[in-house]
Amino acid sequence: MTRQKRSFARLLPGSPGIAVFLAALACPGLASASTAAAWSAHEQQVIQTCLKASSLKHARAGARPMAFDDRSAITALLVAGRYPQAHMKNQSGRELCLYNRKTRKAVVTPADQLSATAPTAPSRK
Repeated sequence: MTRQKRSFARLLPGSPGIAVFLAALACPGLASASTAAAWSAHEQQVIQTCLKASSLKHARAGARPMAFDDRSAITALLVAGRYPQAHMKNQSGRELCLYNRKTRKAVVTPADQLSATAPTAPSRK
């Protein structure tokens, strides 16, 4: 029997391989779909990692995590809290946290300039 015929013989009816093969063909997007529980666990991981990376006191998530597509593998989180430095006089502040889903590491940068309201467009004269 040739190599090609032997590998095909494994997919004959009665073989467990055929059931798996047909199931995979019938549900092409199922393997990449995530459950609500998986997304919830991911959000909790992002929040915990970002809060640890933050330099703010009493840091908390300022919004829900925002996941970018898989090409960048980044999830962003706005972190709110208070500046710990004495010269900041316990002023409130925000940081933008970028969580890398591949490395599971986070980096933060000050983000006080981000506002909840849309900025006004510059006037055209």
